[in-house]
Amino acid sequence: MPVNTYQVRVRYAETDQMGIVYYANYLVWFELGRVELLRSLGLAYSQLEKEHECILPVVEATCRYRAPARYDDEILIETRPAMLRGSVLKFAYRILRKAPEGEKHQLLAEGETVHVVCDDQLCKKPLPEHYAEALRALMVEP
Repeated sequence: MPVNTYQVRVRYAETDQMGIVYYANYLVWFELGRVELLRSLGLAYSQLEKEHECILPVVEATCRYRAPARYDDEILIETRPAMLRGSVLKFAYRILRKAPEGEKHQLLAEGETVHVVCDDQLCKKPLPEHYAEALRALMVEP
């Protein structure tokens, strides 16, 4: 499945005393990946909230840690929509340490988040159709 990849450098503030990324920061990177995936499709999270009065609360999050990310690593956040059924949306992520040219990136973590499309009163509602169409198009094998 097609993925969106976004690159960041690990900041000192994201690490613990040992220079290893604090585990909760992976969930922050997942959010960054979601926002950038939508942006790459010409869609904006902010428009979803303001113009369509939709929010996407996280109702489940998983992360499996494979290797530690460290201060100053260049990491790649791979994000793809994994499922859209009614008001439920799932994204899948992989966090990789960027390797030098010609070498393989190292898998650091992988996970998923599940969201329910809601209004500001947390009542379920459908995802606007142009968002749903764009995400479904990425879920189709090329």
